[in-house]
Amino acid sequence: MTRTEYDVVALGELLIDFTAQGAGADGYPLMAAHPGGAPANFLAAIARLGGRTALLSKVGADAFGTMLTGTLGEVGVDTRGVVVAEDAFTTLAFVTLDAHGERSFSFARKPGADTQLRFEELDLSLIEKTKAFHFGTLSLTDEPARGATQRAVAFAKGRGKLITFDPNLRPPLWRSPDDAREQMLWGLGQADVVKLSDNEVGFLFGTQLVFVTCGADGCEFASLRAQGHVDGLKGLTVTDTTGAGDIFGGCAVWRLLQSGKAPAALDEAELRGIAEFACRVAGRSTEKSGGISAITEMPDEVFMG
Repeated sequence: MTRTEYDVVALGELLIDFTAQGAGADGYPLMAAHPGGAPANFLAAIARLGGRTALLSKVGADAFGTMLTGTLGEVGVDTRGVVVAEDAFTTLAFVTLDAHGERSFSFARKPGADTQLRFEELDLSLIEKTKAFHFGTLSLTDEPARGATQRAVAFAKGRGKLITFDPNLRPPLWRSPDDAREQMLWGLGQADVVKLSDNEVGFLFGTQLVFVTCGADGCEFASLRAQGHVDGLKGLTVTDTTGAGDIFGGCAVWRLLQSGKAPAALDEAELRGIAEFACRVAGRSTEKSGGISAITEMPDEVFMG
């Protein structure tokens, strides 16, 4: 039997989020660069909680790629599975915020290095040595990353790994809504645990446990045994919601793994405790800018209890 070395290994995008930080004298937004990407934010949350994590991804041989791998290493995410591309730039996302911290996205990804990840480049030993395997839909938008993701999921399922999935709908990155829906439904059909936002609920079917994040309103949770609602934190000074859903997902999956139970075996009180913890950490993360940056800067007491 292969020895388990990781709690969660994820596959997917590692990118820079440029977030608006006010406006310059000319009225145009000033943008700050934050390390990000949904799977990276997810793993950073688990690493912050003491989990052992690793990422399978691809970045460019550029300053941003170096920044990203360095940042992940600093927060405790194993980067040996991150490939460096000589022929594509690191993906960039530009995030503009409204008065409530809600986001709209545009991307420099034509192609981005993350879309060029090939199955032959994956360090499959990382998947062999993990308890859970996590993926999202941004690695399903383009080939060759789509095929690499699908084969990696099959590899993980064939070895009995817990499969977690984040649909993470980003319409500008898809060729069509039908293509997005097809791949999201495929991902949902592979997963044991899914984290959804309220605009993704219509794609749900056949999972053991579902968390639906509802922004400031908290989250809904449902399994084969129980369902309920947890309120979001009140009185927050929201700066940036980037990465909050990923951090929620990472914290929820970490608590699930700590329970030692299958998702379907958790009762209502156990699910509520997981959801309350994840909502608390995710909520507090919105008071900082960025995803990984917010996790790094939060005080230890946020993670207690």
